[in-house]
Amino acid sequence: MSGAQDRVTDALYGLGWATVKKLPEPVATRLGRSIADIAWKKRGKGVLRLEANLARVVPDATPERLRQLSQAGMRSYLRYWMESFRLPAWSTERIKNGFTPKDVHYLTEALDSDKGVILALPHMGNYDLAGAWVTTKLETPFTTVAERLKPETLYDRFVAYREGLGMEVLPHTGGAAFGTLARRLRAGGLVCLVADRDLSSSGVEVKFFGETTRMPAGPAMLAQQTGALLLPVTLWYDDSAIMRGRVHPPVDVPETGTRAEKTSVMTQALADAFATGIADHPEDWHMLQRLWLADFENAGNFEERPA
Repeated sequence: MSGAQDRVTDALYGLGWATVKKLPEPVATRLGRSIADIAWKKRGKGVLRLEANLARVVPDATPERLRQLSQAGMRSYLRYWMESFRLPAWSTERIKNGFTPKDVHYLTEALDSDKGVILALPHMGNYDLAGAWVTTKLETPFTTVAERLKPETLYDRFVAYREGLGMEVLPHTGGAAFGTLARRLRAGGLVCLVADRDLSSSGVEVKFFGETTRMPAGPAMLAQQTGALLLPVTLWYDDSAIMRGRVHPPVDVPETGTRAEKTSVMTQALADAFATGIADHPEDWHMLQRLWLADFENAGNFEERPA
């Protein structure tokens, strides 16, 4: 991305946070849906990639059904952005009432026992809203990791935004974050990580909807090293103004095997939990990027798009 493009990108995000958060909620909702529908009708590379990914999730879907899902997916994706731009202006009560998770007892019981807890999520719903709910409703601070975006000013905006919601944000560079996360967990803290895509050399190969991809090793390795509880979480929207979610049962550390073998088993268990949630609510999985390794053989057909 050129310097000029960097400045435009940063300015657009800045405009979103400065302007959208001042809009009445119904207006912001309609604006997000209109932008989503315009983008969907253009049938750009992001929409085509989303449909290709959804074809794995719903293999028996007709072309018409995939188009319906991708339109719903773009509306869900833009709802995430409209909410994110507005979250800094939400009242504490609005945040507390804006998210209703099932089986949250897995989380609260672990927090009450002073065990460290790792929440691992896919790109579903609005994980920033879920995080804000944790810091307000549960009054529990947590630590997360953010990928360094370009331009640097855009990364700084995201860090400031998430810190304003009560999160500690570490940069995802050079593996330095791992030690800090481990210290937070050993002290009984909470760590939240988005964990459904890692195509680096350190990613763990898993089967996901019948095909191979890679997911981060970090959640499983942190659980092994610190004794923290590893909990998958999935999120989705319905027709209301409230986001829904589910805290899945803990992913246990296997009793036998090498560290690498244990990491592989645990990461596959995470992938299976994610797949359950995504299959139930495919339109709320915001994966507008290549994910499965087979798709990279034809990488020239699609562009990457920020998620």
